Amino acid sequence: MSKKDYYELLGISKGAAEDDIKKAYRKMAMKYHPDRNPDDKAAEEKFKEISQAYEVLSNKEKKAAYDQYGHDAFSGGGNGGFGFDQGFSSAADFTDIFNDIFGGGFGQGKRGAKARASGVRGSDLRYDLKITLEEAFKGINAPIRYSTNVKCKGCNGSGSEGATKPVQCNTCGGVGRVRSQQGFFTIERTCHICNGEGELIQNKCKKCGGHGRTREEVNISVTVPKGIEDGYSIRVNGKGEAGVRGGGNGDLYAYISIAPHKFFTRKGADIYCKVPVRMILATLGGEIKVPTINGTHAKIKVPAGTQTGDKLRLKEKGMPHMNSTNRTGDMYIQVNVETPVNLTDKQKELLKKFEDECNNNSSPQCESFFKKVKSFWSDIRSN
Repeated sequence: MSKKDYYELLGISKGAAEDDIKKAYRKMAMKYHPDRNPDDKAAEEKFKEISQAYEVLSNKEKKAAYDQYGHDAFSGGGNGGFGFDQGFSSAADFTDIFNDIFGGGFGQGKRGAKARASGVRGSDLRYDLKITLEEAFKGINAPIRYSTNVKCKGCNGSGSEGATKPVQCNTCGGVGRVRSQQGFFTIERTCHICNGEGELIQNKCKKCGGHGRTREEVNISVTVPKGIEDGYSIRVNGKGEAGVRGGGNGDLYAYISIAPHKFFTRKGADIYCKVPVRMILATLGGEIKVPTINGTHAKIKVPAGTQTGDKLRLKEKGMPHMNSTNRTGDMYIQVNVETPVNLTDKQKELLKKFEDECNNNSSPQCESFFKKVKSFWSDIRSN
């Protein structure tokens, strides 16, 4: 047991009010708790000291004895005769403090019993829904099937046969958790009799075995809006797991995965399509037909002298913007000029004549590049 002055440990004066003592301990407990200071022995020791101090100063009788006899009041050397084997005299205060520190869950008390009385909400579910790019373009009602816990039809979710109602668990008093003393700590655990439910079912439903839920296949339709993108999720209210003891159903989240397309790639609402173009057509210019996402085709002009990597735009031939009735993305043709292969001798001869007729202006990029290369080599030789 620490022999340090309890008031100094908590940083308060001897005449501090009960609320001030509690506030001081809460502040220091949040700072020095072992869960917030893993592997820090000094913080662990400090936490033990302030907990001892609060255990005494939060109890009117122990505080009075400490004020009169000091530490002797708890060591048998004074007239007070108090000992720490009694455990915390204000366990409810410690529960409230630890709930503040850790956000609840240390002790549920009446709040936990109230939550169980009104039922526990069912879990949310995830469903991975794979669709095509065409389906994302049009929007669909996608039928899906999955297995989950649903409310038992035999007992309407109560878990009890007939009109028999659950009774309160005597072990935990309907709280669902039981406390035990370990040194100067009060430990709470889930009640082993009712498994945290706070209630016991005496006449269990034969269909669900008292669980109030059964496992079934569910068939529903999910509305997928036009223009939805890969990775988006659609929430379907109340189609998750059934609640317990009358609690509400969870929700279903359908996560969208769009399958790769054989022609198109997508960036937001815009669509890209790589199209091979014959060398002669790219040279002289012309017109080509390309597929579109709506299942038809579109004509697009290829300007003379088009190069590989050039992009040709088809306005408003892309995907619809999600949640918009009139906005549509564009489609971009990514040109890949194809060099002729498998030529006949006559074709080769014609191309050779074509090459002989060409001048430096026919291939400006090549001419510019090799001029730079020639200059580069000249600079190297001169050095």
